[in-house]
Amino acid sequence: MAEDRLSITVTGSGGAGVVTVGNILLGAAALTGWYARMVRSSGPQIRGGEVASIVCLSAQPIQSESAHCDLLLALDWKNIDRFSDEMLLTRHSMVVSDPAQGQVPASIRSSSARCVEVPFKKLATTVSGGRTNMVALGVAAQLARIPHKCIQLELEKTFQGDHRFSAGMEGVDAGFAAAPPGNGLELPEAPTVLGAGRWSITGNEAAALGALRAGVRIAAGYPITPATEILEWLASALPKIGGTFIQAEDELAAVNQVIGASFGGVPAVTATSGPGLALMMESLGLAVAAEVPAVVIDVMRGGPSTGIPTKSEQSDLNIALYGLPGDAPHLVVAPTSVNDCLNVTQWAVHLSERLQSPAIVLSSQALGQTRAVDDKPDDWLLHTTRDTPDLLEDDYQRYRLTPEGVSPMSLPGMPGGQYTAEGLEHNESGLPSVRAADHLQQLGKRQEKLTRFDYGDYWAEILGNGSTAIITWGATTGAARELLTCSRELGDDLRLIALRLLAPEQPERMAIALRGVRRVLVVEHSHGGQFYRYLRACYDLPGDTRSFCRPGPLPIYPAEIVAQLESWDSE
Repeated sequence: MAEDRLSITVTGSGGAGVVTVGNILLGAAALTGWYARMVRSSGPQIRGGEVASIVCLSAQPIQSESAHCDLLLALDWKNIDRFSDEMLLTRHSMVVSDPAQGQVPASIRSSSARCVEVPFKKLATTVSGGRTNMVALGVAAQLARIPHKCIQLELEKTFQGDHRFSAGMEGVDAGFAAAPPGNGLELPEAPTVLGAGRWSITGNEAAALGALRAGVRIAAGYPITPATEILEWLASALPKIGGTFIQAEDELAAVNQVIGASFGGVPAVTATSGPGLALMMESLGLAVAAEVPAVVIDVMRGGPSTGIPTKSEQSDLNIALYGLPGDAPHLVVAPTSVNDCLNVTQWAVHLSERLQSPAIVLSSQALGQTRAVDDKPDDWLLHTTRDTPDLLEDDYQRYRLTPEGVSPMSLPGMPGGQYTAEGLEHNESGLPSVRAADHLQQLGKRQEKLTRFDYGDYWAEILGNGSTAIITWGATTGAARELLTCSRELGDDLRLIALRLLAPEQPERMAIALRGVRRVLVVEHSHGGQFYRYLRACYDLPGDTRSFCRPGPLPIYPAEIVAQLESWDSE
């Protein structure tokens, strides 16, 4: 699946600069012309502990994580076994370590990888202000054939030309000189020079940018891994364009502040992860009943409860779809790649505003905290607006029944536009009501405005026209997409259907997407098969449908999907 890429893993203790090495390698490789992708891996600790940066380089766009490690640079051996599942070493792999850090662990020696020693720490002491990670950076760049000039440019950008730059470059130079021969290290062919239109971005940054492009001008949030970067990005960006960011005291306050801002006419967003989303459910029910737009970006992590905060999973699907009390129709959407976080978040704000409904964006740690050097997505011009009249009728009714189900929403202060917006059931004017007829009318209104809306072709990513369909969503789409593009043996008879719109369901569109399909493999990153059960409940799937579900913390690799299909074929 991945012969055209180079996978480099840098490991060490927290504070050793492992992530810095990864970021500089990524940026320098981009200057050379590589597509690149960096995944951070760490334990559950808040500070310190073990850290790994996993950088992949390729001349082609990178769709998924590498299942093996070509080059491992170990700054130390502390807790290295915690990363053993994430860096499969083979006889083609090279391990570079510092002899001062002790013997190579038995688990590494038994891998048949080539092990060499470079005295990182000793070389760093020859430089005034030298750091071990800069020496390792030079070694990695030399072995990966990343030009010295590109490392220099990226280092200067990172350290802004202060004293750390000169010391860093001296360490890099020492690493370049000390790098062992790369004999046996299989390198992909060098790419062409980088053209215009490529960028470096994380899924969290892309989601935040998508929110701004959609017109969001207020954000509120409470820090939580792995969604905090969205809040940090918005806290910096919003004031520059006249917006406001509020750090709330908790997730309940954050979602209520978003609902309040939206009630006042300003598109608003918050970001959280599973535990925070659980706390927001009652208030999202209020937004459904009061028909107030609100967007929540849930960057999923391993669960339940605190779970595995620094690793990815797709196990928040059930709570996003069904967690609100009562019959509470709302929007749930999910990006399929790092780049897709931009457009899907923009789309979520657009839909929320247009349909006066809360929207949940299901991202994940695998998308949100992965940095990718990739082609920029095309600008998507969406006219994000809600139905706010310039003038109100004399008998203005906030929840008046309309053919589309969307009623004119007045703004606070509009003459004649006063209405009650709360969680109690109400009649068309907004007055609380316990009448059966009013309850039935408003339930139907809130449901039908979502089901009648035309979501267009963006509801799912569909590739291929084979008779075997892989149905998936979110971050697992990358592995399936890579399978279709790289596997000649299986690709001609495969079809990919990756859902972006999870609620409301689209049975008519799915029926069209499944024409000619004789069997379906449902692929998801969860333990209990939540997505499979959702599809079975909402869609008419072929009788020959199977589930491949596996929880985190490891991502799902293309080879695992191949193994499932081959096992099926052999029966």
